[in-house]
Amino acid sequence: MHATVRRYEGVEQSSKDELKRKIGESLMPNLSKLPGFGGYYVVESDNGVFTSFGLFDNSAQAEESTRVAANWVRDQKLETILPNAPKITSGEVIAHKLTNGTVQA
Repeated sequence: MHATVRRYEGVEQSSKDELKRKIGESLMPNLSKLPGFGGYYVVESDNGVFTSFGLFDNSAQAEESTRVAANWVRDQKLETILPNAPKITSGEVIAHKLTNGTVQA
């Protein structure tokens, strides 16, 4: 399993509701259609930071999710709301615990 974390800083606060709506309406459906999709989460911080966390079966699929997200920002014309390129961290998930108590490492 591979994860990709994208951290968007400097999010335009007056447009964050629009951003949240667009994430739910178009980005999440597009990502969930990708092969190997395992989940996608977005966290909103108080200081204009949005962080997304996506799970995929392998690194190529995780990289594709970054391409899809970048195209989505451009297609939705969100450059003003998301003025800074995201900081991206991607790699193999080396340990996780499922809600049923299963631990994998």
